[in-house]
Amino acid sequence: MYSRFPKAIPLALLMCAVVAQARDIRVCADPNNLPFSNRLQQGFENKIAELLAHDLHAHLVYEWQRMGRGFVREYLGKRCDLLIGIPVNFKPVLTTEPYYRSTYVFVTHRGRLAGVSLNDAALHTMKIGVQALEEEYAPPGDALSRRGMQSQIVAFDTTGPHPDAIIRAVATRKIGAAIVWGPLAGYYARRFSGLTLTPVTPQVDPPGIPFTFAIAMGVRKGDESLRNELQDFIHRRKASIRKILHAYGVPQLEMATEQRVGE
Repeated sequence: MYSRFPKAIPLALLMCAVVAQARDIRVCADPNNLPFSNRLQQGFENKIAELLAHDLHAHLVYEWQRMGRGFVREYLGKRCDLLIGIPVNFKPVLTTEPYYRSTYVFVTHRGRLAGVSLNDAALHTMKIGVQALEEEYAPPGDALSRRGMQSQIVAFDTTGPHPDAIIRAVATRKIGAAIVWGPLAGYYARRFSGLTLTPVTPQVDPPGIPFTFAIAMGVRKGDESLRNELQDFIHRRKASIRKILHAYGVPQLEMATEQRVGE
């Protein structure tokens, strides 16, 4: 019996060494921005981060900070290693290839405004909710304004304490329709009966306002090693990532063939 004991010691030391060498992977995340992330780690970006950490045998650590201007400059590469969701080829960071592509959608009552587009004359007769981003409208607000519908616009803050307010306003008929970023619309619209989500058309509004965005992971400029690890993870766990997105109601479009890894 004694002769077996020394053989167990190297194994125990090896296991301790593996645990000790487990790396931290530091993720920048918003503490109150469902369906993307929150401190309770209930968002789909939290679930993807958990999958990533498990896949890399790493310890997941969050740097909680509201996303806003200057965030990337102050935090990425200093307090955290990566962003889970960032538009592909977003110039301040080095991005992976996208892992999903989504769109702004019209949120309407079922049977109302079937096949609606930005050029639908019926939009001139109703109040239309759009998301407010700091002191500006999201892209749909600019497109509506260009069509002379400034007085129809009702702005909603979807990053505050009531992120579902814009969806609720449609459900309770306080406004006739809303144009909302797909992941947020898909998540909150499921809480109300009788709502329909319709992708905004055209996908690019002249002179060049996009309504579809491919979303990637982002690291600091120059960190090709981590970017490549993330890229391999996205390829390897593509089906699992899509399953998470589907569970949260994220509208998923086919990837555009021109999407590339960030330079």
